[in-house]
Amino acid sequence: MLKIVLIGGGNIAHHFFKVFSNHKSIDLIQCYNRNLDKIKSFEKSTIITNNINELLEAAIYILAINDDAIPEFSNKLPFSNSLVVHTSGNVSMLDLNEKNRRGVFYPLQSFSKNKEVDFNEIPICIEAENEADLNILKVLAETISSKVFKISSEQRKILHVSAVFVNNFVNQLYYIGHDICKKHDIPFEILQPLIKETSKKIEEISPKEAQTGPAKRNDTETINSHLELLTNEDYKNIYKLLTAAIIKTHGRKKL
Repeated sequence: MLKIVLIGGGNIAHHFFKVFSNHKSIDLIQCYNRNLDKIKSFEKSTIITNNINELLEAAIYILAINDDAIPEFSNKLPFSNSLVVHTSGNVSMLDLNEKNRRGVFYPLQSFSKNKEVDFNEIPICIEAENEADLNILKVLAETISSKVFKISSEQRKILHVSAVFVNNFVNQLYYIGHDICKKHDIPFEILQPLIKETSKKIEEISPKEAQTGPAKRNDTETINSHLELLTNEDYKNIYKLLTAAIIKTHGRKKL
């Protein structure tokens, strides 16, 4: 049974706590956070502490903390030669202090504290300095997920940039669509089947093949009509930028 110490009190830590607590082959022996109030609910299932010097001996220490806090916190750990991993998409494994064996346990998903997730469908990207530690992380990852990938620090940074495009930027476009609908008394739910269908479609074909719309057709009349309707200059500029990008991707002549 893998003994785990979980460090952090944010969204990722809360989701890891739930999934680790529900697996018999994982022994979540302790959770740490500077502010005990944020992990108070954990104490029904495990030991909690805000004293770094009280950390118990474990097979893996998982740092589910802010990116900028990872190097400093790993420096303060009061032990050496233990397996310490972080959960960041953008921080190098080598940013962890070298007094411990270093690794990464990165779940590629957007987490909200009160939104349940199915960890079995979440890709877990793992990295370690040696094969033995990589195998330990592989066992842990495969216990909670069916999608486990060995990804280097450089690959993970590239993956993180890609994730910003397909998740954060796309969600901002959802916000813009929602805002436009709201200002014209149109229920946003009318667009939800379209969102779901496009998301489902790219599981079977590439995003390039799935592209539709006036920009792909280079339908200048419709494009200009849309631009006239948009009164928000930021939205108009985004529309122009994405339209130009789609036209270029699909080899259409510029407007």
